[in-house]
Amino acid sequence: MTPSTYSIANLSDWVGKELGTSNWVTVGQDRINEFAHCTGDHQWIHVDVERAHRESPFGGPVAHGYLTLALLADMSMDVGVVPQDAVAAFNYGLDKVRFMTPVKAGARVRTRITLAEVTAKEGGRKLVKLVNTVEIEGEAKPALIAETLAMLVGAT
Repeated sequence: MTPSTYSIANLSDWVGKELGTSNWVTVGQDRINEFAHCTGDHQWIHVDVERAHRESPFGGPVAHGYLTLALLADMSMDVGVVPQDAVAAFNYGLDKVRFMTPVKAGARVRTRITLAEVTAKEGGRKLVKLVNTVEIEGEAKPALIAETLAMLVGAT
């Protein structure tokens, strides 16, 4: 994306276009364990490394799907989905999420983002729908595809 040409004023020009691809993020076992601690989801397939190597159909521990989804916030900022002239940006929700391929502990992921829709709202706000495809390095299928919503606030 060319930051100088991407703005609140011309968001509609970007509909249907790829905004960019984030840097790779490593989803290590420590991150998985921290997520389990924060959420209380200590399912063995995520946190019991020895058992996951013995019994998991994935050959070892995998990240929580919601951990992969949560990584979208930072990866989206890395892409620059919030135009420089925006006063603020707020998570507005999700329209659709599909978890396609588990992310194995130690794998690297990144997101590829396309602007799908822009809806003008009162007060100079714009509701944007972004299609995020989270790729796993070395895997043919994505980890997830998520339609995220953000409210962008322009200067009034």
